Amino acid sequence: MNRPLTLGELKKSGYKVLAVKEELRNNLICKIQKNEALFPGIIGYEKTVIPSLINAILAKHDIILLGLRGQAKSRLVRQLPSLLDEYVPIIKGSEINDNPFAPVSKFGVDTVKEHGDATEIEWIHRDRRFSEKLATPDVTIADLIGDIDPIKAATQRLHFSHEGAIHFGLIPRSNRGIFAINELPDLQPRIQVGLFNILEEKDIQIRGFNIRIPLDVMIIFTANPEDYTNRGNIITPLKDRIDSQILTHYPRTLEDAIAITEQEAWIRRNRFDVRVPQYFKEIIELIAFEARKSEFVDQKSGVSARLTIAAMENLVSNAERRAITLKENYVVPRICDLPHVLPGMTGKVELVFEGEQEGAAKVSKALIGKAVRSVFKEYFPDPLQRRARQQQQQQQADPEYGKIVGWFEAGNSLEVADEMPIAAYFGELDRVKGLRELTKRHLKIEENNKYELASAMEFVLDGLHQNSKIAKDEVDHITTYKDMVGSIFTGRGSDPGEDLDDDFTSAARQ
Repeated sequence: MNRPLTLGELKKSGYKVLAVKEELRNNLICKIQKNEALFPGIIGYEKTVIPSLINAILAKHDIILLGLRGQAKSRLVRQLPSLLDEYVPIIKGSEINDNPFAPVSKFGVDTVKEHGDATEIEWIHRDRRFSEKLATPDVTIADLIGDIDPIKAATQRLHFSHEGAIHFGLIPRSNRGIFAINELPDLQPRIQVGLFNILEEKDIQIRGFNIRIPLDVMIIFTANPEDYTNRGNIITPLKDRIDSQILTHYPRTLEDAIAITEQEAWIRRNRFDVRVPQYFKEIIELIAFEARKSEFVDQKSGVSARLTIAAMENLVSNAERRAITLKENYVVPRICDLPHVLPGMTGKVELVFEGEQEGAAKVSKALIGKAVRSVFKEYFPDPLQRRARQQQQQQQADPEYGKIVGWFEAGNSLEVADEMPIAAYFGELDRVKGLRELTKRHLKIEENNKYELASAMEFVLDGLHQNSKIAKDEVDHITTYKDMVGSIFTGRGSDPGEDLDDDFTSAARQ
């Protein structure tokens, strides 16, 4: 496609320059009418955030996305340029993307005045019309809006009062585009004041110059809630000037959470067949769900989706390490791999005082235990469900777990480790009477699929442990399952989640 290269050619082509918000609005309407995906890769916002964002764009608003960490705020912002025209014309050499028909900078005005219809035109791609800045306490007005550039004044022999000595900041350079400020509360109040005119009067004034430069720019902010961000807040007059405030949120369903992790986590590995059973995906996601309601976790801080992404990658990596070491072809996670996800969790969970007293590792292990317990009950009968008196009288033995629990009550125990070859791992688990049959009955796993069958068998044992039917010890990544009564006398094998609940209760009473 041959585009006009001079102002005269642009006039003859009949091209009309639209304001950036009008441009966004028109392209959004076209995409909606064609039923095109508006924000690909954004999961769980279809009925909440995205309709509000569409409304704000249709209303030609400046926007703030308000939400906790890891809620896809930055990803949403970075997809907005896809709603801009692919290319737009500017005066060639303009620092602030001057509209050829209505230049606003001295350079643009002087160029058109001097060359008229022969003024050279440059077409810029939509990617060059988006800028963003992370708000930090050291950001200045000069960074955002501009200042006098003494070097430019010296090299061009200009007086400091000359308009040509201005160095434009990020916002003027985003003229006719989108400018994003991330973590707005971190911006000092006196700098936030400098944004008033841009949002309301749509212009800027630099230093003591008696000029105002009208800008055509859409501004979008992101921020954490003020009650969380102790480093600063958003001053009230600035909030009043932001047209739409849109609240983001964490995934509200397990299915959405799994879809996000599958999209973002690096699960596929070269040279290996990676198989992550569905119940493992649910365990990883429920860790975050449990953390978001735990009394040991600071809920004002939030629990980022990055926790589950990192946890899943660590889980798969430990299974991959085992496959490399043992020269196996299949990468299938085991329950005894779960302790290796802790490095992906402990740095992403902010604890309250009681949680700090317990320690990040212990709290994280308790969250994993609660997740295993919840998922186990989705696939298997609840071991703690009370049976009717008549059933108890007719059959004292537990029809589901009686053989398994009885095997441990007879004094038997077993040891598994994350580095065991599949033959030894499966063989050790298969010693437990009734375990293989119960696992196959509820999870429908084929007999010859020993990798997944063995992992599922350990899942059953851990589920019984989390429901206080059998005991478990973990020492140097070796897991021992044994009788619960014997562990009571030795003082080992208790559920760390129960310990934390008891500790919290006593702390609350004090």
